[in-house]
Amino acid sequence: MTSGSEASLPISINIGTTIRGYRLQKGMSQGDIEKRTGLLRCYLSRVENGHTVPSLETLQKIARALDLQLSEFFAEEVIAKEMSSLNLSEEEIRFLTQVQRYSAHLNESDRRLLLAMVRKFAQTTLT
Repeated sequence: MTSGSEASLPISINIGTTIRGYRLQKGMSQGDIEKRTGLLRCYLSRVENGHTVPSLETLQKIARALDLQLSEFFAEEVIAKEMSSLNLSEEEIRFLTQVQRYSAHLNESDRRLLLAMVRKFAQTTLT
């Protein structure tokens, strides 16, 4: 479990900064990403500056444009390191986006319950 202060850290700032870092590291402009993804340059700017939080589907588009795995955006997170070898299909990304959307309005207790249920389902399918 994470402490209350860790759970409340805004991931949007880290995602935007991470995207900008990878983009600049690869010598690409926001216009280059726009051409590869179809996402508007002004939208990409809002994401990079932490004003907008992209969906998982959008993050996947940006990752592909940068020739990265989606999990590389979360390299500082322990879970992402464990999942870095996974390649998610479009269907899996859509499913995770739906889970994200539906769980956004849950209270903390219900989110923990949902996560526990998902872990249990995952354990039974992996064994």
